[in-house]
Amino acid sequence: MARSTRMKSPRSQESRVENPVQITFRGMSAMPSIGSLIVERAGKLERFAERITRCHVTVAQPHRHHRNGRHYSVHIEVMTRRGSVVVTRNPDASLPRELDVMIRDAFDAAARQLEDDADRRRSA
Repeated sequence: MARSTRMKSPRSQESRVENPVQITFRGMSAMPSIGSLIVERAGKLERFAERITRCHVTVAQPHRHHRNGRHYSVHIEVMTRRGSVVVTRNPDASLPRELDVMIRDAFDAAARQLEDDADRRRSA
């Protein structure tokens, strides 16, 4: 069963996020520490995009393999007024990874994509 949690992004006077970050946990209980990490990382994406209108992050534990450790998948959708960025990080069966590492890698990839889009617009 999917659980959706809306968490407000950190707002400052200069914040450009128009909507809060939406976090969905699938196949697992909501984890406040992971939710806080996601909100923090989503706030940092503002440096790379003019206006983020939506950020939806899905964290899933697709299978519960007790012998091979926990496997997670992370899916990020970032919508801006100029387009969208989608990043998915799926578990590698041979190498279970910590959830916070997967979230960091997924947000780093999203930041690179947003930065590349901004660079293309500037050079055009």
